[in-house]
Amino acid sequence: MFAFSLALAAVLTAIDQIIKFAVNDRIGLGEIIEVIKFGDVKIFSLTHIRNAGAAWSMMEGKTWFLVLLPVAVCIVGIFYMYKIRNESRLELISIAMIIAGGVGNLIDRIRLKEVIDYIRFEPVDFPIFNFADICVVIGAFIFCGSMIFSDMKASGKDKKIKEAENE
Repeated sequence: MFAFSLALAAVLTAIDQIIKFAVNDRIGLGEIIEVIKFGDVKIFSLTHIRNAGAAWSMMEGKTWFLVLLPVAVCIVGIFYMYKIRNESRLELISIAMIIAGGVGNLIDRIRLKEVIDYIRFEPVDFPIFNFADICVVIGAFIFCGSMIFSDMKASGKDKKIKEAENE
């Protein structure tokens, strides 16, 4: 399962880079392409922007930090994946997604000194994001959920053991 997780991270990273290449090649910087619209209500559009910071352009100009952090997270993530390689598949997949997103944006930061963002969800005032960001968020959500589920499962086992001891 460890090898599968690494392959998944590589595939997701490749998908991210292919999409960003297409956006960079086919959508002009700042151009907006409305994808889903109901009357005057815009729902979803593609917008090619560059982000030199993190979410909401925080930490703009801190490229060294925005390069070192994902490198550290990826190293820790790979070691953790190896450690749990025979345990939770869901955790392995979630960490692979986080690593893929981190590497996808890291490639941009190293290559372009900024990240290509293009997904705009119109109804909410939310930063424009990309596939790598989606991987990180979904991966983190799944990881947290699996950790909570693991804790609940362990608590249930502990409770059954204590009940058996008291009988």
